[in-house]
Amino acid sequence: MVRGPRLVLVHGSVTGGRPTWREQRRGLPDRFELVIPERAGFAPNPPVERVDFEEEAERLTALLRPGDHLVGHSYGGVIALLAAAAAPGLLASLTAIEPPATRVAAGHPAADRFAAAGARWWAEGPRDDPEAFLRGFLRYVGSDYEAPSPLTPELEQGARTLLVERGPWEAEIPLDALAAAPFPTLVVSGAHHPAFDAICDVLEERLRAERLVLPGHAHMPQLHPRFNDALVAFVERAEAQAAVRRGR
Repeated sequence: MVRGPRLVLVHGSVTGGRPTWREQRRGLPDRFELVIPERAGFAPNPPVERVDFEEEAERLTALLRPGDHLVGHSYGGVIALLAAAAAPGLLASLTAIEPPATRVAAGHPAADRFAAAGARWWAEGPRDDPEAFLRGFLRYVGSDYEAPSPLTPELEQGARTLLVERGPWEAEIPLDALAAAPFPTLVVSGAHHPAFDAICDVLEERLRAERLVLPGHAHMPQLHPRFNDALVAFVERAEAQAAVRRGR
């Protein structure tokens, strides 16, 4: 019987919830009620013509319950940041793992180059070849994942969904609202890409967030052996803080 709080895990681009959160599905079910939604366009959901992080944030907000701990990876991290700002009273904590929200670090050379490269790839990349587009995207984000060829049906659907995502470099993250929210925030990076480092540095500073750096797994630091224990410890601290707030 699960006795812990709800942990809502939001996946990013290309792969759905089960592969993205495989280590959490293996290591955390005894500690939390895991809620792993499959975002629009990802199997078993049907293909979509457009993915917009603002619409995804609205859908996520509708899913949240009071006391949830929200965790978002990559594009899912952008969605989680927006949902958390929209519903600050619902959450007990927020964890953002390498969100490509480049505007928060606008003016930093690495973040600016990353945003410009993304816009070029979406405009000029091989949109008629989902596998080639995916491989270029993986290089762009600094992923060490080697996709099979040909792609599995799930990966092909994920690649086709990637093609229709609104670029996260357009996301306006309401940092002031998040900084004023009552819940604590954890920002996680993998020490593999200067743009993600810059974005996470800004989030850490502006949100007065805890920071966790887990090298060795590129853009998937949630696969690091230390991640689950660190997340459990953070959630436990957040639960204690929430109990103090309720007691006031």
